[in-house]
Amino acid sequence: MAVSDPVADMLTKIRNASMAKHEKVDISTSKMKLQIVKILKNEGYVKNFKKVTKDGISFIRVFLKYDEKQSPVLHGIQRVSTPGRRVYTGYRDMPRVYNGHGVVVVSTSTGVITGKKATENKVGGELICTIW
Repeated sequence: MAVSDPVADMLTKIRNASMAKHEKVDISTSKMKLQIVKILKNEGYVKNFKKVTKDGISFIRVFLKYDEKQSPVLHGIQRVSTPGRRVYTGYRDMPRVYNGHGVVVVSTSTGVITGKKATENKVGGELICTIW
C-alpha cells in the first residue's frame, strides 16, 4: 500500500511500538527520517538506532527506551506539518512543547534540527513534529 506521508507513518510506527512495549521497531529509510531518529536519540527518547540492510533493502532499526517501571519514555509524538497543510514558523515564534519539557523538530535551510537550536541559530522553517 502506498504511503502518502512517510514521516507520519514513521512517527505512528514508533508511537504504536512504544505503547505496545516492543523492544525495537523497523522503519524504511530516508534522509529526513534518519535525522528525526538522530534527534530522538540525542534528546533521550530512544535508546539507540542503527541502519540495517537485509536482502538489498535498507531500513532503520530503532531501539525503544523505557524507565524502571517499564513505562515508555516517549509519551507522545505528533505530526504538525502534513502534505496537505504545511506549517512554517520563524525563529521568534517557535512553539514550546509542554513548557520546554518537549521538543519540536524543524526542517530549516541548515537541515533538520530541534526548535531550540533553530532559535539559537536564528533560523525558521517547517514544523515537522512535536515530541514529549
